[in-house]
Amino acid sequence: MPPTLILVRHAEALHNVDKDYSIPDPELSEKGRQQCIALKESLMPRIPDELDVGLIVVSPMKRTIETALLAFPELIERGIPIVAHADWQETTAKPCDTGSSLESLAAEFPQIDFSKVDPVWPDKTSPAGTKYMHSKQAILARGQSALADLYDRPEKAIIVVSHSGFLRQGVTGCWWINADYRIFDFEEHKQPEDQYVLKEWESTRNGGLGWSWEERVPLGTGLPEDYSAVPVSETLKSS
Repeated sequence: MPPTLILVRHAEALHNVDKDYSIPDPELSEKGRQQCIALKESLMPRIPDELDVGLIVVSPMKRTIETALLAFPELIERGIPIVAHADWQETTAKPCDTGSSLESLAAEFPQIDFSKVDPVWPDKTSPAGTKYMHSKQAILARGQSALADLYDRPEKAIIVVSHSGFLRQGVTGCWWINADYRIFDFEEHKQPEDQYVLKEWESTRNGGLGWSWEERVPLGTGLPEDYSAVPVSETLKSS
């Protein structure tokens, strides 16, 4: 049986404070660190009885890693693996959405397993980084890749800490406020050509913390069909 997914948007980071998307790979703000406490207090009482978490997956960005480390220290202390995966990174190539080198991340966050991160990281603009480009085709395909990677996992529940744009446009169609979470089960994946589809728990329709919106949008909404058509200055309601 496929695992239940607890999808989390990172807590507020420095680029969210004043919408300064020029900050490279920003860390959490002080408010964001406080939000991690609220996330921890809401989600941890549900583990392991309701949600038997056996794995934590993070986008290899400082803000997602810090969110996981601050919100789920007890799980990490229990030996739950925390693994970085490039599929869960944000959609754009703005400085705030472009990661640091794996060498620097591994030195700063030795608790994280970076061994499964795509070697092209953090490239999102060259031919080698085509999978991570800011286009509708690329992001929808990456969403399916991210879900396919988890569908056959043996864990009963998996926490994923990612970004609002990717979670909304590439995976769920849901809107996310910083540090909020939503819980999903996979619909049955019957044929290899079928899409991976998630069904949200009713209890998190406004987010597990009640901070997010119930509105849904079709996957791919707001994404350019062609990466080359995206102005460098374009900003989305994401990150």
